[in-house]
Amino acid sequence: MAVYVVGHKSPDTDSVCAAIALADLKSKLGVECKPAVQGEVNPESRFVLEKFGCDAPELLTDATDKQIMLVDHSDLSQSLDNLNKGELMAIVDHHKVGDVSTPNPIEVWTWPVGCTCTVLKSMYDFYGVEIPKNIAGIMTCAILSDTVIFKSATCTDADKKAAEALAKKAGLDDLQNLGIEMFKVKSAIEGTPVRELVMRDFKDFNMNGNKVGIGQLEVVDLSLLDSVKDDLAKDISSLKGEGSYHSVFLLLTDIMKEGSEMLLVSDNPPVVEKAFGVSPSGDKAWLDGVMSRKKQVVPNFEKAFAA
Repeated sequence: MAVYVVGHKSPDTDSVCAAIALADLKSKLGVECKPAVQGEVNPESRFVLEKFGCDAPELLTDATDKQIMLVDHSDLSQSLDNLNKGELMAIVDHHKVGDVSTPNPIEVWTWPVGCTCTVLKSMYDFYGVEIPKNIAGIMTCAILSDTVIFKSATCTDADKKAAEALAKKAGLDDLQNLGIEMFKVKSAIEGTPVRELVMRDFKDFNMNGNKVGIGQLEVVDLSLLDSVKDDLAKDISSLKGEGSYHSVFLLLTDIMKEGSEMLLVSDNPPVVEKAFGVSPSGDKAWLDGVMSRKKQVVPNFEKAFAA
């Protein structure tokens, strides 16, 4: 029986590429694995997979009676349905340790770096397994995406070194232009339903007993979203009611200006000022220098909700 390797809900490029890479590595180590995703592959990820000739992973949403390895998450709210009815074999991640638990010891690689594929590069090295050229390519792109072309607060020297080594193996020599090309694809919104934009990179969190949703749209220029910003604000308000959220926040991140405009709808709007020292103007707030949900947004909100 094959082991399924799967990332979080609303899969991003790291989640998709990490699943492919770990499935490749483990299969070469004698454990038959299949990469999977919990939802539709987004435009940036499709661009990356097509560029390097990799097939999109199969869709998987339920862990019942399956053996599972998780990448890029360890929170139940972001994981497969009925995870407790399957067998969890491993976790490879770069986020805080979540609330997933197991009855038996498992393999865990969780490092404080900017991208799961950085961890996976070290795993290939540790096991002495050669990384295929196409997989090295998609891993490079995952690091560029997750670290916002090395600009994010989450980026470490380990990410830069991993990307450099992977790029060399993949035959890539201009990571800056590749990163910008990827973010231009990510910035494309024409013809995309508003709810799809909201959910493109969206995660649920339990913050001191409150259900909080935080999404992020990264663009090369915030003005690209001017035509849909009002609709995005209306949609997160609708989503809040549909999902019984305490709060829904949507980060509109300008990767060139290196900051984010946050759209918000909350039962307690002052929590934003408590978290960031910025008073919202109506249903939005500008967060200068904030680009990372993982490192700059989630921890601040967790402290604010617990206060």
